Formats: sequence, C-alpha cells, structure tokens
Amino acid sequence: MNLADLTAVELLAKYRDGSVSPVEVIDDVLARVEQLEPRICALYALDPAGARAAAQESERRWRDGTAGALDGVPVTVKENIATRGTPVPQGTAATELIPAVEDAPAAARLRDAGAVIFSKTTMPEYGMLSSGVSTFHHLTRNPWDVSKTAGGSSAGAAAAAAAGYGPIHLGTDIGGSIRLPAGWCGLVGIKPTHGRVPVGNPYPGRAIGPLTRTAADAALALSVISGYDPRDYTSLPAASDRYEIGVEGLRVALLLDAGLGLPVDPEVAAAVSSTANQLEKAGARVEPIDPIITREMLDGLDRFWRIRSATDIAALPEERRAKVLPQIREWVSTAGDLTGFDVFHGYSQMGAMAAAVGRVFTAYDVILSPVAPITAFPAELAYPTDDPSKPFEHIAFTVPYNMSHHPATTVNAGWSSSGLPIGAQLAVPHHQDLTALALAAHLENHQQREWPTS
Repeated sequence: MNLADLTAVELLAKYRDGSVSPVEVIDDVLARVEQLEPRICALYALDPAGARAAAQESERRWRDGTAGALDGVPVTVKENIATRGTPVPQGTAATELIPAVEDAPAAARLRDAGAVIFSKTTMPEYGMLSSGVSTFHHLTRNPWDVSKTAGGSSAGAAAAAAAGYGPIHLGTDIGGSIRLPAGWCGLVGIKPTHGRVPVGNPYPGRAIGPLTRTAADAALALSVISGYDPRDYTSLPAASDRYEIGVEGLRVALLLDAGLGLPVDPEVAAAVSSTANQLEKAGARVEPIDPIITREMLDGLDRFWRIRSATDIAALPEERRAKVLPQIREWVSTAGDLTGFDVFHGYSQMGAMAAAVGRVFTAYDVILSPVAPITAFPAELAYPTDDPSKPFEHIAFTVPYNMSHHPATTVNAGWSSSGLPIGAQLAVPHHQDLTALALAAHLENHQQREWPTS
C-alpha cells in the first residue's frame, strides 16, 4: 500500500496511533508526483522543500498533542485561490506575476488546521474553460486516459486527486468547474451552498469546494474551510447540517434530459439511471422530471459573462491582451454587438434560472442528473464543441445550481465502454451540503475501480 493513496480520514487515524508519520506520507506523495507529473501536468508552484518542512512541524505537533483537524494531510489548492508569496496567473500568460500578499480564507483555514499545502494546481485560461487548455500552464491531462481532458476549470485539482497526489484538493466552481472535472475523473466534488466557504473575492455563482476520492474526505475538508470571513461579504456562518441521510422515502427528481445543449450520451444516461435504481432499491421515490432551464436562460448567461470577460480583457495593455488564448478572444469578440438590454436581460436570466431550480425543490429532496452529457473529450480541445461561439453547451446540468446557490456534489456512477468515469450529480436544498455528501457516500462504492497510479 502506498501512503499517497490513503484517505485523509485514514491518515489522521494513523497519525493519531503513531503508526505513520506526516514526513513519510509527504515523501510518498512527492514520489508519486515525480512519477506521474510529466504526463498529467496537474501542478503549479510545487514546493517540495516547504512541504517537507511543514510535515516535520506536523510530526512535532502530533508528538506534542497539539495537532489540528487536518494536521499532516497533504493538500493542494487551485492556483486562483491565493496563497501568500505565490503569483495567481489565472491560467493565462496575460496576467502579471505578482506574489499574493496573504492566503485567501480557504487556504488560511487549511494551514490553521495543520494541512500540508505542497503545491497549487493548474487551471485553464481565466477559468473560463471546462478543459485544461492554458497559455500559462502545460496542458493538464486525465490520469484515466492521458489523451482526454481532466475537465476544468479545476483541471489540476481533479487530475491530482485521481492520480493520488494526496487526498484533498481545493477547486473553484462558477458553472461546473469542480463538478465537471470530478465527474470526468471519477471523484467526489462538491460545489457548496453559496457563501458556505468564503472566497475572498466573491462574484455571482463562484464557490470553493474540495475534490476528493471519498465523500468522507470531502465532508472533512468542507468542515474545515467553511464559515464566515469578513473578506467575503457573501459568506455565511458555519452550517449545522450533519453528515447523515436516510434514503427511505427520499423524494428524488431524475433529470436525464437538460432540454438543451449537447445530447446526453446513452452510456451516461444508463449510468445515471443505474444510480437512480440503487436509490429506489434503498427506498427512495424516484420520479423523472422535465428540463429545468431554457435556452433563453443559458444564452442570457452567456451574454452576461461574455460582456464581463470582454470588459476585463479590454482593460489589459495591448501586449498582454495579445497573450490571451485565441479561443477566448474569439468568444469575446462579439461582445461589442450586444446592447445594454441584451446584457441586462442576460443578467435577469441568471435569476430566472435560480427561480426555476427553487421550484423543483418545493416537491423534491434531491435532483439526480448527469454531471455532463458526455464523457471526457480530447485534452487538446478548449471546448467539447470545439467552437468558441458555443462554449456552454455542456454545462446545462451544472450551472443552474451556481445561479440558485444550491449545493451539488458528484459521485462516480459507472464507466464508459472505453473505461472513462461517468459522474452523477446530486443537488439538494440550501445548507444541506453534508447531506449531499452523505448521499454520495451511500452510492460511492458501487462502481469504483482501482485508481490510476502508473
């Protein structure tokens, strides 16, 4: 057994009984990184010396009886979550590399809990892609099949988790950027209730959450990074929900057709339907539902984000603007054709999307759906459509919960005929984040294979 493959829960138990040292664990994790990183390219700002020093400090705290909730557990943090002293390039060569002056709230809480932050992880251009394509980072690839994408924008976090670079990896999500890569890499990944994890620089839909191999590790990480922080005016007090669920009588809405975007691959539909059957056998009441969102809603969101991104890019000096990924520049090139009405209407559609989700939860406890309509696509593509004018055709199952602020988590639902993971998404009412993870824990052992480690 390689220590790099132990869960956080298992590591903490071994640290507690003295059978394993944090120094031994980080050595195994770094050896795994050395073995696999040339092929999957998941990391940014790897710091082996700092990691070993932090592991030695953790070893001392375990001896002294002062260990924190994640003491000695190796973790990574997505590069757009600031860590002091490290630049935040946002996946693009267009960004000035200025070291961050302080840890973002989530990173600070990991450190305070004793976690060993040994590296940041990669992301695509401005976090606007569901792939690992970046003008700054090397192309991140899926450990299950390196010809495929790990997803995005938490590309490196998902690849690192699947490859066994330690148990906990923080990502961010504004339209599916935790859940899509988690689904394509066979992981548990949760987009929490909006505000549950302070982000430091909030904007509509943005959330921070863990990507892990098990629901229990995701729940543990979420408990550490949650809670109010004055740097984020949208942040909430720590929640009081519990990591438990009774499946008997659970009202489950089964959404197999988003009503728009890419068609659902039959293998994806079959895997999610199998998950629904598992819940029915455990006593849940599963009912198919009609699509939740409309074409007008998704197109409106596209227009709003397009003008927002165009404004940010237009503010760059010309020499930096030219470094932005061509597909992103093509996407924003039509922003000048939009009117003020188009942009305001687009913003209103984000609210309409939220209201549509809210109506479903008046009748159901859980919405079960695919995470994505397809399995992982070729790594070199920026978008699964390979068309910058149609960048959001794969997020119709994920983005509604960013707009509605509901928690949603992923769990592995099965495998394609070519051996790629297929993710199911479980969305639940506000503030039931741990409930969602408990449901993922109920399901997670049904389809899992050995993790890719070579």
